[in-house]
Amino acid sequence: MFKKILIAEDYESANLSVQKVLEELNIKNVDHVYYCDDALAKIKKGIRKNIPYDLLITDLSFEEDHYTQKIKDGKELIKHIKREDPRIKVIVFSSENRSGIIDSLFNNYEIDGYVRKARSDNKDLKQAIHEIFNDQKYLTDDLQKSVKNLNAYELSTYDHTLISCLTQGILRKEIPAYLQKHNIKPNSLSSIEKRLNQIKESLNVANNEQLIAVCKDLGII
Repeated sequence: MFKKILIAEDYESANLSVQKVLEELNIKNVDHVYYCDDALAKIKKGIRKNIPYDLLITDLSFEEDHYTQKIKDGKELIKHIKREDPRIKVIVFSSENRSGIIDSLFNNYEIDGYVRKARSDNKDLKQAIHEIFNDQKYLTDDLQKSVKNLNAYELSTYDHTLISCLTQGILRKEIPAYLQKHNIKPNSLSSIEKRLNQIKESLNVANNEQLIAVCKDLGII
């Protein structure tokens, strides 16, 4: 089992809840912090002393207060910590349920497990710790299904760019100039309109406003 764990969670009740789970798993060497900057400092200190952490359990959102922080959220924290120690395992423990964001955490931030704060989160967290210790990825069945459904849409980087343009208020007729400026192809108006129509059809929406709303709900943008 993991020997040294760090909890980064700004709500005391959630922090204590995670600590209790680790106590029940008989994991003794546990540190906890309420700020992302403190989490990174502890990770660096562990590496310097040659006693690195095995696992980080972190929330995504951290509420701002009178303490000024350089690292504002869990995503940024994970990015910094992975640079310091790519071997550390990471579990995100959050209330976020948008499949696009969860999928991005696995693909872009290389997390090992995601546990949603919910009724059975203590049981899920225990299972996540066991599976990740055995070099498996962890995601509950319901979230796996929503992420799988999201991936079925097969939105490419190009698709994300088109949707992002619409979100920024760029008119459809102005998107070709934007793509040309950034050397993105295809950039003809007909190609753009064709692809946007295909995306809307796959997501079962009728217009650009609905497309933006659905993508925001899914966490795609």
